[in-house]
Amino acid sequence: MAELTIEAIDENLETAQEFVKNQMKQLNPDPKDIFQIDLIVEEVFVNIAHYAYAPNTGSVTITCKATKAPAKLTIIFTDSGKHFNPLEKDDPDVTLGLEERSIGGLGIFLTKKYMTTTTYDYKDGKNIFTLTRNF
Repeated sequence: MAELTIEAIDENLETAQEFVKNQMKQLNPDPKDIFQIDLIVEEVFVNIAHYAYAPNTGSVTITCKATKAPAKLTIIFTDSGKHFNPLEKDDPDVTLGLEERSIGGLGIFLTKKYMTTTTYDYKDGKNIFTLTRNF
């Protein structure tokens, strides 16, 4: 597994996305897979950057592993910010019009939709959010 630890700030989003894309290359993903994984990395990273340590900043470790047989990508986000399980948030009602929906929740909804599995653990003062995608 490859690992990257960076400060969880908006300016490092592209670094996080490139790190995951580089790991994913060996799976020969199609453009749709690349787009969806890129979006998920953005959603999770930005949420950590904006909320985990607010009003301060902190680091996030992204661990990533791509396996070929079976073709699978595992991404683990670990931070020492505020304890928060994103999987406990209710899914938004996507049948409602934009004006009728409450703000927030769409990112984790898409994460659960695009990834094969999503798990959360809080251990030793760390949020550990594990995402897997079978190809």
